[in-house]
Amino acid sequence: MKGWSEELDRAAQAIAGAPEVALACHEWPDGDALGSMMALFHLCRAQGRSSLASWPEPEEVAPHYRFLPGLDATTPPARFPSEPAVMVTFDCGSIERLGKLQVAARSAHHLIVLDHHATNSGYGSINAIDPNAAATAVMVRRLARRLDWPLNRDAALCLYTGLVTDTGRFQYANTTPEVFALAQELAAFDLPIESITRELFEKSRFAYIQMAAACLTRMRLDAGTGLVSATITEEDLGRFGVALEETEGFIDLVRRTAEARVAVVARYAPDGARVSLRSMDGTDVGAVAVSLGGGGHAHAAGFTHAGSVEEAVELVRAALAG
Repeated sequence: MKGWSEELDRAAQAIAGAPEVALACHEWPDGDALGSMMALFHLCRAQGRSSLASWPEPEEVAPHYRFLPGLDATTPPARFPSEPAVMVTFDCGSIERLGKLQVAARSAHHLIVLDHHATNSGYGSINAIDPNAAATAVMVRRLARRLDWPLNRDAALCLYTGLVTDTGRFQYANTTPEVFALAQELAAFDLPIESITRELFEKSRFAYIQMAAACLTRMRLDAGTGLVSATITEEDLGRFGVALEETEGFIDLVRRTAEARVAVVARYAPDGARVSLRSMDGTDVGAVAVSLGGGGHAHAAGFTHAGSVEEAVELVRAALAG
């Protein structure tokens, strides 16, 4: 199996020779998925390269990512090319997470997978996957160097978003010297750091804060397993008028529990329960997520469960106990 560096060289060659580059990230995209994709979108456009970017339905973007430049120029998934010459996916651990865009992925002449999840299935024809990279944004920066494409401010802002979200504002264990070096490079583009931080981490609607308060009162702490758990139900969302995409950061409130070894949040979604896991003591929550049909990292992972949010939490509890 080829290493990520060699695969990144192959990716650069494929992109350099492509008349058009089709970019896609996973459903319900987070900051790293969106930031990485939009960064390469801006770099392609700056080089005069035809490019389009998309993600699966429902095409929702959490409010705290809507400041990213270029989102208004993205392509609805229904208009995504069915057989792209070169297609690049970002931060997407399995082809199934592309939703209906996986049809295009399976038909692409070159399917380039840029990722940093150790659980990635390697579904591309070119798989540039480095589990030691702090974010997929790091992989995009490395790719730009291979292409000899200079950064611009829009791309830098998008890369910074991916980097700062996946390192938890440079607080997680994946915050390496490479991360700080890249952050320094990106900040040199006169990025509005204060404004970015506010949008990503410190601004929520009053309705969401009310809902979070109500959900936090139902938190449970299991002294035996060190599991702290919380749920967001359909009733919670409806009662406070909160959209699912607004609740992405709720896990960061739950994980603050001092007694917790592992934090889990199960959120209602139309397809069941979306479950986020975080480890505070070295427990490999990535392995737990994989056992339940998901994926991620040792310290942060997730999965989707077709049943209720309560059932999803019990699945995690059982996996940790057994």
